[in-house]
Amino acid sequence: MSSTPLSFIFFFYLLISSSSSLLSFSSGASFNLTTIAFDDGYNPLFGDFNLVRSPDGRSVRLLLDVSSGSGFISSSMYEHGFFSAKIKLPSDYTAGVVVALYASNGDVFEKNHDELDIEFLGNVEGKPWRFQTNLYGNGSTSRGREERYRLWFDPSKEFHRYSILWTAKNIIFYVDEVPIREVVRSDEMGGDYPTKPMSIYATIWDASSWATNGGKIKVNYDYAPFTADFKELVLEGCPMDPIQEYPDFTTCKEKDAWLETRNFAVLTPKRRSAMRKFRQHYMYYSCCYDVWRYPVKLPDCVIDPIEKARFNDTGRLRFSGSHKKQAKIAKARRKKKQRAASDERTDV
Repeated sequence: MSSTPLSFIFFFYLLISSSSSLLSFSSGASFNLTTIAFDDGYNPLFGDFNLVRSPDGRSVRLLLDVSSGSGFISSSMYEHGFFSAKIKLPSDYTAGVVVALYASNGDVFEKNHDELDIEFLGNVEGKPWRFQTNLYGNGSTSRGREERYRLWFDPSKEFHRYSILWTAKNIIFYVDEVPIREVVRSDEMGGDYPTKPMSIYATIWDASSWATNGGKIKVNYDYAPFTADFKELVLEGCPMDPIQEYPDFTTCKEKDAWLETRNFAVLTPKRRSAMRKFRQHYMYYSCCYDVWRYPVKLPDCVIDPIEKARFNDTGRLRFSGSHKKQAKIAKARRKKKQRAASDERTDV
């Protein structure tokens, strides 16, 4: 029986992975969430004149123009929780623009802050939005744990839910009800795992120095104002005073236990399958495969052999770009191998 060439198998895998129309993510039951009005959980952070509440007070629009960006912050800091919003991103030309939903305590712990990030990175017109997740613990900014992804939809056309679950045991990032990344706490992580109370933020700002093509393409204010809309806000967590001299961490045990029983805290086999599918098709950078940056694997990295085969030593995809480009690369490599094999036979 003849065997199928490995190069053909890999090319077929690339063909499947490059076509978003073939993908449908089903992660199980919908989340049962309690949403809040903006003023019940948040306050303006900066650019007040570029923050517009809806008439019913349950949604908010953030704007970036030549004068300022804008943002809001939770009224309380939280020791663990589930933080979520439905967001619609700016459309058309958005190079240099960053929209973020994140948790941080940098204002309180300037030298040893914790942080959990979902950051959307704008692009030139006609190119898709990209986004990244990241986390820091105890000021471990030199050991950033970035992952970068594409999406299977246009996030500027309609609202989608983006969420962060943070417990004492693990962190899960979600797009809609699809888990896209899990970080499990381990003793080896030490202080790199976020543990101190954090505020929740949402911002839009000018990140021309790095957001698009490494900062080569800047924000073009001819397209301003750039608008990001937030609605169906969710703040589920244990409010806590981070500078209390003798904090009582037992006060959050009941809330923590409740969080861990919620639908969004359980990664069922169906959800894990959806997460694996997302990562195989849409993740294009991972710190876990970036051996140039981290010759010694980060302790929270779980190496997936299928994922690893797709990445080079910089943590980026071996094959990137359009399906046509991928096909050309695969075809060129096949021809090169065929020529090499032909030369060997001639030499013999």
